Amino acid sequence: MHALLNAIATMDLPATEAERLFHGRGGRYPGCEQWTLDWLAPVWLLTSFQQVTDEELATAQTALTERWAQLAPGQALNLVFQSRNEGRAETRLLAGSVPEPHVVSEEGARYRLHVLRGQNHGLFLDMAAGRRWVREHVAARSRVKVLNLFAYTCAFSVVALQAGARQVLNLDMSQGALTIGQQNHQLNGITTGASFLAHDIFSTWGKITRGGPYELIVVDPPSYQKGSFVATKDYARLMRRLPDLLVPGGHALLCLNAPELGLAFLQDQMRELAPELTFVERVANPPAFADVSDERSLKVLVYRAPDLLPNASR
Repeated sequence: MHALLNAIATMDLPATEAERLFHGRGGRYPGCEQWTLDWLAPVWLLTSFQQVTDEELATAQTALTERWAQLAPGQALNLVFQSRNEGRAETRLLAGSVPEPHVVSEEGARYRLHVLRGQNHGLFLDMAAGRRWVREHVAARSRVKVLNLFAYTCAFSVVALQAGARQVLNLDMSQGALTIGQQNHQLNGITTGASFLAHDIFSTWGKITRGGPYELIVVDPPSYQKGSFVATKDYARLMRRLPDLLVPGGHALLCLNAPELGLAFLQDQMRELAPELTFVERVANPPAFADVSDERSLKVLVYRAPDLLPNASR
């Protein structure tokens, strides 16, 4: 775990309220592939995706304690550790405390977190560039309507409405996640424009269709969630629907975080199932999430629907 300890020993005071400080999962640090370290002000979150010994954990905690004393003299160290192994997550508070509510900011937006429970914590830091793309895309257009599929805690909706979206439909199977999403809107002073549906997407196409068409569709599903979504068989079902849900010239943001599935998984199926949509770009991931392979890392792809022909009508 030398690379993790070195990163801790040489790190500066975090510049933002929510950022990744060490990304062993990117494979760039041999021997540390299981480790990540996140700053979720005022809490440090240390995660291991393999079992670790008490000695290894104590070594990491000591290193962070010593460095924090240098960076923030007199400030308490708040440290949470999560172990993920074979689909199970165990979370422990190792030092200090976690505020309740626990709220962090990212580029002018505020989000509520829950680092002491569950496998996910309310905000995916690797999607920061995707949220920035949505903010800039919506701000450059006039009052667009957005469909946010697999909305989770609705971060995409928050940035879209902050940027001037007319309406956002947030859809997710988890009512608990959408409840936090509603709180996120309230935290940001957003009182109108967002709607929330706790439904299975694949049995809700009628409502989704009636709510459209949309200028922007965000698709950010889990890669594998038993009983909900399995990317290898279910992503294709979404792709087929996109052309009919988008306005002429509308955009779709397709996201996939599955190291075993490369770019071709999305691009080949889109060419086959939604050939009307044109690939525009891949949104670059945040530098903190650098990976040894672009094929393994988070994929965020932008597609565009064709414009109407001059004499055509919708």
